[in-house]
Amino acid sequence: MVLTTPLLAELAGRGAVDVVATPANAPLLANHPAVRRVIVFDKRRDARGLHGLARTAATLREAGYGVAYLAQGSMRSATLARVAGIPVRVGFETSAGRWLYTHRVPYRDDVHHAERLWRLAMPAGALASAEALRPRLHPGDAERHAVDVVLQGSAAEGRPFIALAPGSIWATKRWPYYPELVRQLAAETPVVVVGGAVDGDLGRAIASVSPGRVLDATGRLSLLASAEIIRRARALVTNDSAPMHLASAVGTPTVAIFGPTVPDFGFGPLAPNAATVGHELLSCRPCDRHGPKACPLGHWRCMRDVTPELVHQTLLATS
Repeated sequence: MVLTTPLLAELAGRGAVDVVATPANAPLLANHPAVRRVIVFDKRRDARGLHGLARTAATLREAGYGVAYLAQGSMRSATLARVAGIPVRVGFETSAGRWLYTHRVPYRDDVHHAERLWRLAMPAGALASAEALRPRLHPGDAERHAVDVVLQGSAAEGRPFIALAPGSIWATKRWPYYPELVRQLAAETPVVVVGGAVDGDLGRAIASVSPGRVLDATGRLSLLASAEIIRRARALVTNDSAPMHLASAVGTPTVAIFGPTVPDFGFGPLAPNAATVGHELLSCRPCDRHGPKACPLGHWRCMRDVTPELVHQTLLATS
């Protein structure tokens, strides 16, 4: 959803833009100037099954949309647009739902995914500026207040701090040396650990390295509020995971650590001042487009050989 926002901005210059989104992603578009309306499509509850899909399709049909851009690419979203009677349906030629599209766009492996999505609405050969491809999110008063509450009384309140995002749903993408990095950072600057509730164990372990200097904010903020706390950070150190894209969307300098994946897949940081770190000489890397649950060779050198010293030096150069 974050990487779709350049496409939304492009479309907003042509007319009103409504977005069909999952319950998890919909709140990210709150306050977004490119979006008129967000229609929540909850396939596990009120939009469950064929009857639920038909009800959502009826809502779309009543609105009379002329074009649907199928950025997500699933057969379900393509079916929704088709049943809603939207006459022009645009998506990637590699997507699962391509058989239901009226216009198929090449999926380019040589560009960032934000550009791939932007190109869904552009003529072949169009040139994109870095500014046009930068994602944008717009935390509001509620998110700012939530962050104020979390920072209150901590060493990071009212002071520059470094944010760390140690989590990932893919275990092999979690760099193991965040506690060691904190030992180098905490004497210099306060540190805030960000992430979801599932990252709580990681957050607590990192915070325990330097009590009073490290704030564990995992599980305490929504995604949009997490973007706000990252916006306030001097810099973010992150794995190849969602907080990296949040930082791109709010312009925070970023150091992104890549292990089994590589930025060439099209999901690197897009913040104005960003750097990536990875084991460039490892012949088995990359081994997966998303990140396997375990290292196929058992050594996990793609992460274990990325030292805290290297990440610290890169952070100093970036921030």
